[in-house]
Amino acid sequence: MSTPLWPEELVSTGTERDVLEAFLDCQRRQVVAKVAGVPEEAARRRIVPSKTTLAGLVKHLTAVERNWFHRQLAQRDPADIPGNSRGDDESWELGPDDTLDGLVAEYDRVCQESRRIAAGFALDDTVPSKRLGEVSLRWIYAHMIEETAQHAGHADILRELTDGATHL
Repeated sequence: MSTPLWPEELVSTGTERDVLEAFLDCQRRQVVAKVAGVPEEAARRRIVPSKTTLAGLVKHLTAVERNWFHRQLAQRDPADIPGNSRGDDESWELGPDDTLDGLVAEYDRVCQESRRIAAGFALDDTVPSKRLGEVSLRWIYAHMIEETAQHAGHADILRELTDGATHL
């Protein structure tokens, strides 16, 4: 008996959009899985020279979601978006009230809103971008898969260094 198919495997003959959405959601799930069950102190601990921590990764990716889907795609004013919507160096910084559970819950909420925003656009739809001139939803999906996968890999290494957990 074979194992059940993963959501990203279920779209192996799906549309381009189905595949992009499934792979982005796969990477989002990977990040959340990598931090699940980590004690608070360990999630905040810096074990590499950069600001990168398990909790900081989640906070940063939340800001990146806000930047690309809420700010760029939906063209929302940054002042109307709660929390960091730049994905900059400050997005890694943990406040005294930040908890891993709270950060994961916020990440889930922001990702859900990102899905809702993206549903209103076709892959070829473009929006103005200060840096790129204009950007399509297709490009945003590809970039977010790249960004989220990169940080899921970081989380995988940090988790192994934290408690030896692998293959989560």
